[in-house]
Amino acid sequence: MSKEKKSLYKIAWLPGDGVGIEVLEATKIVLDKVNFNAEYIHGDIGWEFWCKEGDAFPERTVELLKNVDASMFGAITSKPMKDAEKELIPELQGKNMVYRSPIVRMRQMFDLYTCLRPCKAYPGNPLNFKDNIDIVVFRENTEDMYCGVEFSPVPEQLIDTLTNISKPFSAFTHLKGDEYAISCKINTRKGSERIIRAAFEYAQKFGRKKVTIVHKANVVRATDGLFFEIAKEVAKEYPEIYMDDANIDAMTMWLLKNPYNYEVLVAPNLYGDIISDLAAQMVGGLGFGCSGNIGNDLAVFEPSHGSAPKYTGLYKVNPIATVLAAKMMLDWLGETEKADLIEAATAKVIAEGKVRTYDMGGSNTTIEMGQAIADAI
Repeated sequence: MSKEKKSLYKIAWLPGDGVGIEVLEATKIVLDKVNFNAEYIHGDIGWEFWCKEGDAFPERTVELLKNVDASMFGAITSKPMKDAEKELIPELQGKNMVYRSPIVRMRQMFDLYTCLRPCKAYPGNPLNFKDNIDIVVFRENTEDMYCGVEFSPVPEQLIDTLTNISKPFSAFTHLKGDEYAISCKINTRKGSERIIRAAFEYAQKFGRKKVTIVHKANVVRATDGLFFEIAKEVAKEYPEIYMDDANIDAMTMWLLKNPYNYEVLVAPNLYGDIISDLAAQMVGGLGFGCSGNIGNDLAVFEPSHGSAPKYTGLYKVNPIATVLAAKMMLDWLGETEKADLIEAATAKVIAEGKVRTYDMGGSNTTIEMGQAIADAI
């Protein structure tokens, strides 16, 4: 899951909206301190471009991502469709524009099928649920409930088809097409197998002894059943790694009850989103939640928090999630020594407790935190 080193890297720099701009600014200070030799190329993405152009992920940014080694992504603002339509420039209003999250589109367009989210409790963090938590979540990133196949209102042809092939659907046949909505959950053999294999490969490489499959196959029998059956097949190829499984609802309980029982979790898209946020909260919250969207040829790294519009311009949001995302990027690019320097410096600043942003009970700014980490290198 890593690339070969280069003397100069091309990095797409996608600040996005709100505090995404600020946390990337702080992260750049840290990357410069480890002498990461890169050309940072700005890319337009986010709410501003939806309002002006009707596209939050413009084609010029798509083209940029085709010609870089990796990307750092800040955060984007997403709003309900009715609100989104109101914020379009007048020339675009009334044209049935459909807003879709640019990061979801990016994951699908570039087949960034692995969402890797390490959740690690650094000593001295006052927000840790428990010390020494070290869980890695592998979330399938392109399928499942995020595939974008949705209907509202529901076409009559689809109602007729579902009525003919699905007995449970008969409970809805008395409804008209505009009285309900349908979202399709799609899991494929290929998509399931490669994310599960990625989790086992990671466990093997880094000496993790256990992989837990998260699903709801007892109820969602077709899609989750496929995911779980493939997991059992893949696990046979890694006899030295213990595999267990848990339903998503029970998983949230067991994670809180005893997080030390878990090392690597792997899940379909929606469940992976849920448990990675839960695990992030146990190690300090979204200010510590780093994330990598990884494909075979491109990877995009980001904090897992949003754009936090109410904090825009205040420079108070914790940049550690983004700094750790940059550390993940360096690991993926094969720059492991520089990555290790960033993690060690981040851990030192957290342990010393002299510089803390508001979420950690302090009053330091986003930039001051970034500078403190850089100074610790």
